[in-house]
Amino acid sequence: MARQPASRDQRATVVYGMLGFVLIVVVLQLWLLTATMNAFLGGDDGVVTPAAFVSIVCLALNVGLLRYLNRLER
Repeated sequence: MARQPASRDQRATVVYGMLGFVLIVVVLQLWLLTATMNAFLGGDDGVVTPAAFVSIVCLALNVGLLRYLNRLER
């Protein structure tokens, strides 16, 4: 059974959903940066490594969504 390509409206819905998710992740990363800098400047060095790990996970999520979007456009 051949898979039919998604219609323009369906692709737009997927792209808008992804855009909303990316916006949430970027705001999360900005909050994480602010909280990490506040803790680090306050003398708490233990929060830097976990925050860096979570930020890398957020980056991986966004890169994965970008790759999915590129495959969707083909």
